[in-house]
Amino acid sequence: MQLKIHEAYRKIVALADTSLIGKTFSEGIKQIEIKPGFFQGEEKSQKEVLKILKDMEKEDATFNIVGKEAIETAIEARIISKNGIIEIDGIPIALGLM
Repeated sequence: MQLKIHEAYRKIVALADTSLIGKTFSEGIKQIEIKPGFFQGEEKSQKEVLKILKDMEKEDATFNIVGKEAIETAIEARIISKNGIIEIDGIPIALGLM
């Protein structure tokens, strides 16, 4: 997985399955582009991502999570629930405040 933390008025955590970086997915009027500038960060293991997500939740961060592995890891970290997930072209996505 690729993880990148953006510094803004609050931290924004961008997490995506590595294989999705640079791709665009569309379904009806919904579309998401997994832009390298936003999502491509450091390659991290699931264990590393779990720790970072839990730490970032304590800091009241915003999360943008794309891909099956990334979503499963975020669910395991308890920062999102299955109710907050949408799908575009079969790709699970959770965006915004969690």
